[in-house]
Order: sequence, then structure tokens, then C-alpha cells
Amino acid sequence: MDTRFDELLDFPTSQTFKVMGVAHEELPGQVVECLQQHAPGDYSPTVKPSSKGNYHSVSVSVRVTSKEHMELIYTELSKLELVRVVL
Repeated sequence: MDTRFDELLDFPTSQTFKVMGVAHEELPGQVVECLQQHAPGDYSPTVKPSSKGNYHSVSVSVRVTSKEHMELIYTELSKLELVRVVL
């Protein structure tokens, strides 16, 4: 992943990750578990259902320390089976 995060942000910083995934009760837990592995912290995800209820949006604010750290989190969240998009 070749991003320009280092040109746009001053690290360390707080970044909100928005994860769109299948509407499943395990989605928020899987997102937090993934974040705990790469950026341990006390997370309180916000979950919003889509208009038809097929998908959920999980938003979590995470403290990231570098461009590489941020890219790693995007990559690892994208690998989760229930996840469709990470913004």
C-alpha cells in the first residue's frame, strides 16, 4: 500500500476507521479484536445499520503512530471475513 498519509497527517494522531461489513453480531467484536492486536486500547465502536439492514457500519477512533501503522490497520481490517470495505 503506497499512501500519502505521512504528507497529510502529523503522527501520532487519532484516526477514525469506518468498517462496512455484513450485518452480523460478531462484526464489532472482530473489528475491536483486530485493533487490539495492532493498536491496543479501550475501544467503544459505534454501529449503524444500513437502510435495508443487510450491512453494518462500525466506526472506531484509533491512535496511530505512523503511516506504516495506519496502512497495517487498514490492511488487517480488510482481511476480516465479514468486512467488505474499510474507509
